[in-house]
Amino acid sequence: MFRVLFKRFEKFGLSLHPEKTRRVPFSQPDDPGAGRAGGTKPGTFDFLGFTHYWRKSWKGRWVLARKTAHKCLSRALRRISQWCRKNRDKPLREQVETLGRNFQGHFGYYGITGNLDGLVQFREAAIGIWRKWLDRRTGDRGSMPWERLKRLLDFWYLPEARVVHSIYAAKP
Repeated sequence: MFRVLFKRFEKFGLSLHPEKTRRVPFSQPDDPGAGRAGGTKPGTFDFLGFTHYWRKSWKGRWVLARKTAHKCLSRALRRISQWCRKNRDKPLREQVETLGRNFQGHFGYYGITGNLDGLVQFREAAIGIWRKWLDRRTGDRGSMPWERLKRLLDFWYLPEARVVHSIYAAKP
């Protein structure tokens, strides 16, 4: 299979990195106890910033699901933290506008059906990071308790976590 795949890619001027190309066992679990004590866990893999995995639907069938990959979530939050640290002394309006654009970009890419928990986790963690750096503004040590931040968020708008790309949306 690999030989054919590499030849096919070469035909179009593309190449695969041999160390990064591998087969992953990822078939639909047959085992009714899969994922529970005693059962074998279904496989997972990361691709394009998502962890692909099997989960049970409400109707009890196995369905393919995707969530934000842990590495990508950590990287996004680390970038938010670096930005907040460098820009903590800017006016709040500028900070809220920039954070809002970051949230919209994150939700625009990762906002797929089944990933709402990951989006909420990102939003809450990013707001916590922002509060931490606002609390460390020059001369204002300890001036941003959670109650004050909540009032600030009532006044300034930061986008809520939402699914942007739904598999259930009506097609035009």
